[in-house]
Amino acid sequence: MRAPLQFVLDFFTGGDPVVATSALSPAQVSNQALAPASAADATARVPTLAPDAALPLAAGFVHPAANRHAQLQGVPVSFRFERSRRKSIGFLVGADGLVVRAPNWVTLREVDAAVQEKGAWIVAKLQQFKERQTEQFQTAIEWRHGAEVPFLGRTVRLCVLERGMGRVLGQDLSPDQVLPVTLPPGASVTQVRDAAQVWLKKQAKALFEQRLQHFAPLLGVRWQKLSLSSASTRWGSARVDGHIRLNWRLIHLPISQIDYVVVHELAHLREMNHSPRFWETVGEVMPDYAQRRKALRQSPLGLADD
Repeated sequence: MRAPLQFVLDFFTGGDPVVATSALSPAQVSNQALAPASAADATARVPTLAPDAALPLAAGFVHPAANRHAQLQGVPVSFRFERSRRKSIGFLVGADGLVVRAPNWVTLREVDAAVQEKGAWIVAKLQQFKERQTEQFQTAIEWRHGAEVPFLGRTVRLCVLERGMGRVLGQDLSPDQVLPVTLPPGASVTQVRDAAQVWLKKQAKALFEQRLQHFAPLLGVRWQKLSLSSASTRWGSARVDGHIRLNWRLIHLPISQIDYVVVHELAHLREMNHSPRFWETVGEVMPDYAQRRKALRQSPLGLADD
């Protein structure tokens, strides 16, 4: 039986199916932070967060070992192309993205034409896989009292407090180690999850604003508005009018990866593309952006930077 959420399609009738590999299980968020972007970044203080208290660029899909590229349904897709002893062209969508395999006698022009013809199917399956990865990451968290929730590359303890009861965080935990939610007695798992995510989004908004304020002057740009996103395919986007959208789930990841996404989107206010000049702009304030980008792509959610 094929592993879950490994989508396979054969282009020619009668072709042998591509053998799918096992789907990756959600990994625990690493707490290994990368070096700061600059001396100014090293001294920039991440705030102590209180408890309760033009068009975007198209999202793309990039296989880590990609060697061919296509624009499918308006979406950039970088995929791994391999020659094989197959009898037909095969398409596999898995944890890393799209893999296309073809026999030696099929020309690259025919391969590219086949990819274009199946573009709608490919994009739909890539989108479904990303959505399922997000769901798996979220459902891997046990939304109950005492559960550990990834937060800024470490974990905090979920503390469910019944309304009307005194707040007791536990003698072994400091306030910055706790995710506190107050709910009526007998609250459901869904209510706990929703309340916890409200808290996480509040922390995300405050932190993202602080990081935008820190990096914007370094890049010589001005952002006008910040919105939280729940996109299932990308971490952020930027518009020419200075409107920045950042995925609230970044709050699960280390600050080094959050900063990379912030710098990436701010850099688009100077270069609304991914040209060499854009990456030079990112590198001005974040020389190690490639390491951060790689770490971000290896995160449990595995979304695109934009």
